[in-house]
Amino acid sequence: MLRPLLLSLCLVMPVTAAPLLAQTQSVRPEIAALTQTLKIDALIAVMRSEGLANGKDMEADLFPGQGGAAWSVVVSQVYDAGRLHAIFDAALTKALQNDAATQQAMTDFFGTALGQKILALEIDARKTLLDDKATEAAAQVWAKAAAAKTPRVAQINHFAEVNDLVESNVMGALNGNLAFYRGMNDAGAFPQPMPEDDMLAEVWGQEADVRHDTTEWLFPFLMLAYQPLSDHELDQYIAFSETPAGQKANRAMFTAFDAMFVQVSKELGQSAGRLMAGQDI
Repeated sequence: MLRPLLLSLCLVMPVTAAPLLAQTQSVRPEIAALTQTLKIDALIAVMRSEGLANGKDMEADLFPGQGGAAWSVVVSQVYDAGRLHAIFDAALTKALQNDAATQQAMTDFFGTALGQKILALEIDARKTLLDDKATEAAAQVWAKAAAAKTPRVAQINHFAEVNDLVESNVMGALNGNLAFYRGMNDAGAFPQPMPEDDMLAEVWGQEADVRHDTTEWLFPFLMLAYQPLSDHELDQYIAFSETPAGQKANRAMFTAFDAMFVQVSKELGQSAGRLMAGQDI
């Protein structure tokens, strides 16, 4: 499963010329400056590592031992950092179109020492959770704190609620899963083409599991990431998230990352479908 989006405001087809085309699209200077402030390069680098691991898990689940070097190359190209950044930039530009005030609010908060500290902590925590043992340890820390109903747990729950992190991540994961099925369907992975209604039913049937996996990863991540922050610092982050600009910024970031994950999922589905159908990728 793809990691939850966990946006910082809070967190496959055969690869042809299309990815290269995406990288040549110009980015508005203000969006380029904003993504630099938001450390999107560093975040996407971690997402690439997550994606490469996801590709190995996918091969083990869907076509054990059949992917070989070709599958590894496809996954690496699909998760090309420059390409992902281009998809993200295009979607963020559209989401923030004619909204200079929100762009400025994002820069004003995340460009501060506290904002930069928060972004770095989120990225470092995400790197840490690439390791399964670290993920288990973080889950234990969260479970213990949640059982004790500590003030930090209340803060994190409030933060997640203000930013709609559970629902937004669940919907993002379901959108990605649907795109994956569509990609597989396009590639002829199923004995008969799967109707859209059947794909939708299949994806919605996964909602409970997706919600469980999302919450099981999300809250330990937040606990780990924000542990170095003081209560006052985390309250400042929450306060920004509660502003109209903070809410708009959060939605724009989810929209941008959702566009990226849907594209990736469709491409992975198409290539996986070709392998399952006995075709070359």
